[in-house]
Amino acid sequence: MTAGQVLKGIEFSRPGGLPLLLDLYLPAESGPEGGSRVTVPAVVHFHGGGWRVGERSSLGPVTDGFSLTPFERVAAAGFVVVSADYRLSSEAVFPAQLEDALAAVSWIRAHAADFNVDPGRIYAWGDSAGGHLACLVGLGADGSGAPSGNGDDPSGGAAPVAAVAAWYPPTDLVRMGAQALPDAVATADDTGSREALLIGAQPAEAPDKAAAASPLSYVGRHAPPFFLAHGTADRFVPPAQATTFAAALEAAGADVELLLIEGSDHMWLLPDKSPAAAQKVLDATIDFFRRQAQAS
Repeated sequence: MTAGQVLKGIEFSRPGGLPLLLDLYLPAESGPEGGSRVTVPAVVHFHGGGWRVGERSSLGPVTDGFSLTPFERVAAAGFVVVSADYRLSSEAVFPAQLEDALAAVSWIRAHAADFNVDPGRIYAWGDSAGGHLACLVGLGADGSGAPSGNGDDPSGGAAPVAAVAAWYPPTDLVRMGAQALPDAVATADDTGSREALLIGAQPAEAPDKAAAASPLSYVGRHAPPFFLAHGTADRFVPPAQATTFAAALEAAGADVELLLIEGSDHMWLLPDKSPAAAQKVLDATIDFFRRQAQAS
């Protein structure tokens, strides 16, 4: 299967007058000009960058040399890929980023018929800060810090997405600094850390705000299937963020797949700078989404 059209720069939201854009990567079978009316699944991706930098076309430097971009690879596997921007921490503090992520999911759901998307097979995907947002979306987070929606309240409404794949996501901003590896480049407890800029306060000094921005706070028995991937030598987001989050999801009864890449740093930067880890994780991510789509 080959990828189809790429539609770039579509406005999906305008919070406070700021236009937010997304790109669409379509499989060959999907509209608006595709001939098939068979519905296909969709994946909504959120970029990394510590909530401070980054934009919707980026998935880390290691993937830059791929013959097809990761988004094109996923589209070629039969998915509509939505890659969306969100407000950075210099533009607004949390929960603005979550609101924007939810708006992107709502946009593709509202336009599902235009692109032959099955509304029941919409998934979230993200790396680093974007993985954090994907986890929050999947758990029905509302920014309050209490499980809701598909977290622990069955009356909270339909899940925004049916499954989540997250690469090296921050999941617990309260304990993130304490979990940092000895050779960490940066920690959540540093003055002016990425996490502090996100919530507008140092996590240690505002644990309630840190908890409200933490996916771990929203884990409940209605969590969707998760695929988590993390490097064991990650100097930016501690590997314990993945292992403790996976354990919490499993304890809540969720289906969880955890892939740990031995010796890999953040963004799959191996000591030899090879793309092997990124390729392995991308293949596993596509396989996860395929299995979710087939099971629906």
